[in-house]
Amino acid sequence: MVHVQEILDIMKTCVIIPAYNEEGEIEKVTREIIKQGLTALVIDDGSSDNTAKFAQQSGALVIKNEVNEGKGASLIKGFNYARENNFDAVITMDGDGQHSPADIPFFLRLATYSDSAILVGNRMLKTKNMPFLRLLTNKFMSWLISLVAKQKIPDTQCGFRLIKKEVLNKIDFSTTKYETESEILIKSSRKGFKIESVPITTIYRGEKSQINPFVDTLRFLNYIIKEIWTTRH
Repeated sequence: MVHVQEILDIMKTCVIIPAYNEEGEIEKVTREIIKQGLTALVIDDGSSDNTAKFAQQSGALVIKNEVNEGKGASLIKGFNYARENNFDAVITMDGDGQHSPADIPFFLRLATYSDSAILVGNRMLKTKNMPFLRLLTNKFMSWLISLVAKQKIPDTQCGFRLIKKEVLNKIDFSTTKYETESEILIKSSRKGFKIESVPITTIYRGEKSQINPFVDTLRFLNYIIKEIWTTRH
């Protein structure tokens, strides 16, 4: 089996973590990432707690937004950093402990021989502990985005992903909030990039989602309608 460090010697990879008030888990998450020999980049999205401080203590790089700009805006800043510093790929993941750094090697190993440009975590194989409303939302969103992208993506709402540099070099982003993760999938599909799924472990501990069910759903649907309209005209 290929060791992670051997892969990193071939494919320079940065782990991007957009974080908002995640002081409880961020240091643990970033330390586990750094132990694997990876660069951990935390974008602190205007947190009012010690997220940035704890991330820096772990050895992570930190970009701090003075105000909350949105998950998409934070991801884009991370992507820009990766391009400017010649990374071959990025891994995006959450800083609240729901994504396990222990799954990172699976992404890296698959990326070395797969012709897919994006690998997306898939939580749909084991949904027993997933909150019911989140499960329904994920299934609907995944069906809709798969339809628009014309590729089967079982869990489009999962933010645990590996994205190769060729994707980042060709996408111009128009969103800055949670819908940015959907924009990546749709626009990369339209440019001919293949998307593949990777089974992952997700931990649910009763955390409150930062997604506003009403506002963010409307924003997402507005984006999808614009994309469909653009394609037909």
